Amino acid sequence: MDRSIAVKAVVIQIAAVAVVAIVLAVLLPKSFFEDWGWLSGPVAWIGCAAVTARVLGLPIVGALTGAMLAGIPSIIAVVAGVHWLGALIAALAFGLWCGRLAVDRELDAEIV
Repeated sequence: MDRSIAVKAVVIQIAAVAVVAIVLAVLLPKSFFEDWGWLSGPVAWIGCAAVTARVLGLPIVGALTGAMLAGIPSIIAVVAGVHWLGALIAALAFGLWCGRLAVDRELDAEIV
């Protein structure tokens, strides 16, 4: 695992999610999130993961796969009523995935 990429992925993902959350909170009423949070949250998460992958030069499909898998703890946390803790755990899992993805990318480059 590339720890440097893992840490960068966590930081970028958390920052991107925070920016999107703040912008949406300023622009939209609370009722939007009550009605559409189930859709807007995952879409924002995936969008932020795409940005993270692009910034780090990781394969988009691999990163988005990791983002979807890492999002599972967040779903569980939302149901349990600790939404932001779930987002933090998901960001950590996504970072670990990206760290491993970076190593796989390097191995693929050596083979070619």
